[in-house]
Amino acid sequence: MRLLLTSFLIIAFSLIDGVHAQRGNIWCFGDSAGIDFNTLSNPISSNSSMVSRGSCLSHCDKNGNLLYYSSTDAANASFTSAKIWNKNHVVMEGGDSIAGSGWYNELVSVNQPQLDSCYYIFSIGVTLPYGLMYSVIDIRLDGGLGSVVQKNIPLLGGLMVDCVTAIKHGNGRDWWIIIRPSPVGQPVYNNAWLLYLVSPSGITAIPQQNIGALNGTNAGQIAVSADGTKMCFTNLGGLVELYDFNRCNGEISNPILIEPQLSVGPYPFYWSGEFSPSGQYLYVSSSTQISRLWQFDLWSTNIPLSKTLLWQVQNPANTAGALKRGPDNKIYFSCAWTGGGFNYVNYDSTQYWLENMNLSVINSPDSTGAACDFQPWSFYLGGKRTYWGLPNNPDYDLPALAGSPCDTLVGIGDAPQIQPAALNVFYHTAWEKAFINTSNLKGKTGKLIVYDMQGNVVHSEPLRIQNGYYTRDLSMEGYAK
Repeated sequence: MRLLLTSFLIIAFSLIDGVHAQRGNIWCFGDSAGIDFNTLSNPISSNSSMVSRGSCLSHCDKNGNLLYYSSTDAANASFTSAKIWNKNHVVMEGGDSIAGSGWYNELVSVNQPQLDSCYYIFSIGVTLPYGLMYSVIDIRLDGGLGSVVQKNIPLLGGLMVDCVTAIKHGNGRDWWIIIRPSPVGQPVYNNAWLLYLVSPSGITAIPQQNIGALNGTNAGQIAVSADGTKMCFTNLGGLVELYDFNRCNGEISNPILIEPQLSVGPYPFYWSGEFSPSGQYLYVSSSTQISRLWQFDLWSTNIPLSKTLLWQVQNPANTAGALKRGPDNKIYFSCAWTGGGFNYVNYDSTQYWLENMNLSVINSPDSTGAACDFQPWSFYLGGKRTYWGLPNNPDYDLPALAGSPCDTLVGIGDAPQIQPAALNVFYHTAWEKAFINTSNLKGKTGKLIVYDMQGNVVHSEPLRIQNGYYTRDLSMEGYAK
């Protein structure tokens, strides 16, 4: 990343004066597709404004009303950005140019602990060196439609595995953000895990953990059990590995290798995994010349031998994608149609087929084999279309881990403290933009001033401070590097 030899100054002008939780109940994904789970016994198709082959998320309030959603942008053929839409399906104020590179699990969103009105969106770069970044939404702004008040603040550089994940802390309030640095060109990271704790005090990096089998690819995915205490990592090379997760301290432990990554092909291309509600069964999708769905019994004395083939279909008309446990405890399975002429970016106006107009459903995922009642292409999307991705939504409403050392918030002593004003500038080489972010400002108005290295003012403009935040995407085209 090139160093931007330009100075930025922010001047702020102070003004003198003094039930069933439902935050994940609406999914938005694919080509304008969605599902509304607010009636659990009868989920219905809905719609969205996104067009995304993969990475996406959505977030509701506690009553199941949509707040916002986000996806990488398939309309952008270079796959270099994501967008955020508000509840009216319009790009949110400041919601363009969010980092992302067109993969499948690059985005995840959580609320800011103790702030019902503010939300983080974390994004990673799998083939573009964004590393790990975050943006902040204040849903109170723009008349309750929300505004992005901080954008693309870097936490870590480099390439990442396609698996950013969030798990609720055992105290039921804070969050763990889990990433894996890519081992591609960086073999030191082939069994590395990195965690960040999101608390009222901010975002805190946790020391790196090295555990488990070696991962040799950036194409991986993390599934999380319903209680948040188990994880499974799968990758296209054939690795399937189970871990324990400590929601109190973020420790990853007890790796159980179910299937190893192959050193040579042909590879099984394990695309996605998902736990049944009880955690007894793991479902894994596979996409090679034949798309397949497998079931493993995790309570078996020999898990690899419990592997059961539930379904298979010949490609190339269909390829298997994401598995996702719904709020109704059924598991939904997305497949893309990849027949004649599909360019892996956008369907054209004629490409409406059984395979991409429906999701498949595992109706009884806690049952063995055929009793799980897998029904291919059984959930009609109301004329909308799906690709490979489904929302990378964590369980927003996972409660405190009862009986654990951290199941209460009493006495943990991490109340937010008064923070000084901060200025962050990130220069994006390809876009030739400077992402300017400030926080903890006083007042309502101010001025942005940009100097060259000789101290000359090269740009100046007034600014508006919103709840202490200011953000700006400033084009640097024409400026000295």
